[in-house]
Amino acid sequence: MTAAEVKSLPAGNVQKLAYDVRTRILEVVGANGGHLASSLGAVELAIALVREFDPERDRIVWDVGHQSYAWKILTGRDAAFGTLRRHHGLSGFPNPDESPCDAFVGGHAGAALAAAQGMA
Repeated sequence: MTAAEVKSLPAGNVQKLAYDVRTRILEVVGANGGHLASSLGAVELAIALVREFDPERDRIVWDVGHQSYAWKILTGRDAAFGTLRRHHGLSGFPNPDESPCDAFVGGHAGAALAAAQGMA
């Protein structure tokens, strides 16, 4: 799914999208390992951000990089999401080398404030 598809989705279909994104995260993390709680809890947030902002232009900063799994799926990386945390696959964190939708390489809590200040 691309950001444009998320934006054009009728509001009545957003709940189904959230369900589908959670299902995809569960499938991939179940096979590859990863962080469930933070990603599953941020699905609606990621959907709202994609619907309201331009992910390639607006800098979205994730303080906990593990929350970005839904973000990856919704910004054009769903087809590659099965490679999450695999050799030569998608990173478990935001990574600008993967997508212009990732503002910086975000890892664990605490780096986002400094990154956002630097971007500003």
